[in-house]
Amino acid sequence: MNRRNALAVAATILCALAVSGAPSLADPRVADLVQAGKIRVALFPPQYAEDPATGELRPFAAGVVSMELARGLARRLGVDVQLVGHPTPPKAVECVKTAACDLVIVGIEPSRAAQVDFSQPVIQFDYTYLVPAGSSIEGIADVDRPGIRIAVVRNHASTFALSRIVKHAELVAADVPDATFDLLRAGNAHAFASAREALIDYSVKLPGSKVLADAYGVNLVGIGVPKGQGGRLAYVGEFIEEAKASGLIARAIEAAGLRGVRVAAPMKP
Repeated sequence: MNRRNALAVAATILCALAVSGAPSLADPRVADLVQAGKIRVALFPPQYAEDPATGELRPFAAGVVSMELARGLARRLGVDVQLVGHPTPPKAVECVKTAACDLVIVGIEPSRAAQVDFSQPVIQFDYTYLVPAGSSIEGIADVDRPGIRIAVVRNHASTFALSRIVKHAELVAADVPDATFDLLRAGNAHAFASAREALIDYSVKLPGSKVLADAYGVNLVGIGVPKGQGGRLAYVGEFIEEAKASGLIARAIEAAGLRGVRVAAPMKP
């Protein structure tokens, strides 16, 4: 085979690899991930639960979209997915900040943007309140009043959003959602602030409780990568728009039965 024919064959092989779903093999923006053979995805409750018998991480409904995004990106890269569980969102973000994890799928918040670089939004959903049976609270306007205690998850995106607008009510915090819900159930708070989907799930555990119809904010969820990884961020951004256009994200939301969760608007060219 002469040199010209060899070059032609090589070019044909590279084109075939790209068409077969392995364009990343020749993409320097993600060469490190391809070489590693995996992407390490940081998760946090309620995205997952740990199987007590095997230690395996299993996604809850709130984590299904994150899992499908991670798997879709891994397929595009031609690598495996490694799930890395953390007790709280800040710990998950810290894992990416220190490059011990490759990405985290979490609410885009200014405090987090100081630690990792975020993609465009992937999904969005409302923040609202859960109130117990017999509560006089009928809407968002009834909550921010003197004497009202709002149970919140410490360092959660819903809490960051709430802290910027509350002027009169008192925020009482716990480290994880279950403990925050217990504040409401025990009568130590008048309302529980969080994402609508999570509150709908908790309402089943508190007979007569209700999730307010209106909202105090919207959470935009994106993919965070280590600072200074501009090439990786651009690659992830391209994948996100493909996932929106193909229906991958919409199907994941539907499969998980997530209520009030929407695909974020496509990014303008």
